[in-house]
Amino acid sequence: MPKGKSATKGKKITLKVAKNSIRITFDGRRRLDLSKMGIAVIPKCLLKLCDVEEIDLSRNFIRKVPDWIQRFQNLRLLDLHSNQIEKLPESIGQLQNLLHLNVSNNKLTAKGIPMELSQLKNLCQLNLGLNAIEALPTTIGALKELKEVGLFDNNLTTVPSSILELPKLKKLNTKRNPILPTKEELDAEQKETIQRVENLYLVSENNLCSPCVTKCQAERNKLNKLKNVEIPLTKKAFTNLVAPNSIAK
Repeated sequence: MPKGKSATKGKKITLKVAKNSIRITFDGRRRLDLSKMGIAVIPKCLLKLCDVEEIDLSRNFIRKVPDWIQRFQNLRLLDLHSNQIEKLPESIGQLQNLLHLNVSNNKLTAKGIPMELSQLKNLCQLNLGLNAIEALPTTIGALKELKEVGLFDNNLTTVPSSILELPKLKKLNTKRNPILPTKEELDAEQKETIQRVENLYLVSENNLCSPCVTKCQAERNKLNKLKNVEIPLTKKAFTNLVAPNSIAK
């Protein structure tokens, strides 16, 4: 890959290069593979190839997805992982045939996820992992065909119940987020701690060794802390969605 100034400027892709980068997948789809090409700007010449069904622009230096992406109406897969994208265009909601969207390992925040994403009614896989997302729009719950959602390595403290209740959801990866425990989980932990404390024998502190006194004090402090914490009710998430480029074929 280019380094330094050349990486910022990016490599220019001509229509000829783009045409030579089209591959036929094992199931007969036309796939435009421009991954690892040092691209900083998605070239407009790609509009001449708007009939392709898959686009792989992963592992580049792309900062912006152009509004004209909506012209790719046959698109079933869009892989943009490992770039520098801060915001997705509202026009992405016009890709009605899109099944797989991977924008993991970018620079997305909550402001970079448009509400129009909820218009992708056929979307099956959505990977938003390895970004800086602190909150998700509840409208993502409108994507009833979603089966796999990657939210790992973000700044989420909660996941909207509308996403947790998606009817076809099989895999939801929320690992390495500062998600708060649910009320049920907190209650279970508190109950376990209370039971453990109640099972301790009552003895004079003078009869205990120093490590035992320290342990008892720690248990007491933990119990008091649990009693004073209020946690918003959320639903426990699924896990086990695989790596950032899981939908890249």
